[in-house]
Amino acid sequence: MTVVSTTDFRANMTKFFALADSGEQVVVRSRQGSYSLKPVKTAAKKTAKPRRRNVTEEVCRGLKDFRSYLDGDKTKMLTWEEMMHELRD
Repeated sequence: MTVVSTTDFRANMTKFFALADSGEQVVVRSRQGSYSLKPVKTAAKKTAKPRRRNVTEEVCRGLKDFRSYLDGDKTKMLTWEEMMHELRD
């Protein structure tokens, strides 16, 4: 555990953020009390880029599936719930 004053924390914030990121418990002491510094886990911190959707490709695939449906192939069409699930993703 690392305990620092507010003055030391302000002067070396990057150092203490790095310590907190590495799992070290960092406590900042002030006149009002002591505060624990913890990293917040967010989706924005992901290292991999999110896959971009190719909407044109998806629409073309849907039109081909619909054409197959009109030609008699009933297996490729999604149910209403499956379509809504795909739209939400």
